[in-house]
Amino acid sequence: MDYKKEIEDLVTMVIHEGASDLHLSEGRNPIIRVSGALMPLVKKPVLSLNDIKGFLNEFLSEKNKTDLENDREVDFSYSLTETRFRGNAFYRQTHLSIALRLIPKSIRTLAELNLPPILESFTRRQQGFFLCVGPIGQGKTTTLASLIEIINQTRTEHILTIEDPIEYIYESKKSIIDQREVGIDTPDFTSALVSMFREDIDVCLLGEMRDTDTVATAVTAAETGHLVFSTLHTNNAAQTINRIIDSFPPAQQDQIRVQIAGSLTGIFSQRLIPRISGGLIPAYELLINNSAVSNLIREKRIHEINTVIETSSGGGMVDMNRSLADLVRRGEISVESAYNNSLNPKTLERMI
Repeated sequence: MDYKKEIEDLVTMVIHEGASDLHLSEGRNPIIRVSGALMPLVKKPVLSLNDIKGFLNEFLSEKNKTDLENDREVDFSYSLTETRFRGNAFYRQTHLSIALRLIPKSIRTLAELNLPPILESFTRRQQGFFLCVGPIGQGKTTTLASLIEIINQTRTEHILTIEDPIEYIYESKKSIIDQREVGIDTPDFTSALVSMFREDIDVCLLGEMRDTDTVATAVTAAETGHLVFSTLHTNNAAQTINRIIDSFPPAQQDQIRVQIAGSLTGIFSQRLIPRISGGLIPAYELLINNSAVSNLIREKRIHEINTVIETSSGGGMVDMNRSLADLVRRGEISVESAYNNSLNPKTLERMI
């Protein structure tokens, strides 16, 4: 098999079908994900071990191949003409699999993503810490890319992205943008963040906060005049704050609580939900850190944040249930989908 040509054929199918992901696994047909649902490409042959190794020869650098053998998994990025993928190769019960996520070549605007215009206000801050949260595959990276591109187009700043791997490729416009890939340009997230303090950086996009050292350094950066954007795999704002604080040893938790209360600007939680007309549409929650929220964080009353969000729509905050109910009323999503994505279905029932 000509693996480069086969990859080109598969990429063409991904784009034609509007798929978000491509799965290549030993013993299976290629599979794509369209509007959240997996779709086997039954006209393509079942892939053998040699096929997977042939694809990996196209996807991976020599270092990536060594890392895969040593660690039994590896993250990578792959470009084919103007099409980019974020990939992961891994072993499963001694068999090899590859998962590829399509990275759109153009960075879409907030309006094109059906996201609230108020998010743009966070791009005008001079410093602080903004988090986009939600389960894997819910569009967090795309949302942050849209925000970074707003800064790129409207402000003269030095922007740094630290990613594993690099996903969206930015073209410097009014801003200077430098992109660093973990494992290639820097050994790890924390090292790149520490180095940032000596690189005259104004804005930082941190692809993911994976450990307490990274979190601590990112919060410190936000306190010292940087605007920091990042992601976490959490379900809502209150859980996000608790997750960050609980990741630290008990002796350090009061300190990080005070730092977050002072440096946090907002937390945006989103879900991509199947649209009745086809495709996906986001439902979301937005926490804006005002004096009331900051006090709740300091006073260890984080459980009350959900109530603040529910009662602060006039201040720009958005409650997830209200977002879901609005999508149902507009005929965008089904009632069943709304309930499936609600963290408090009983409250949602009163809204629909």
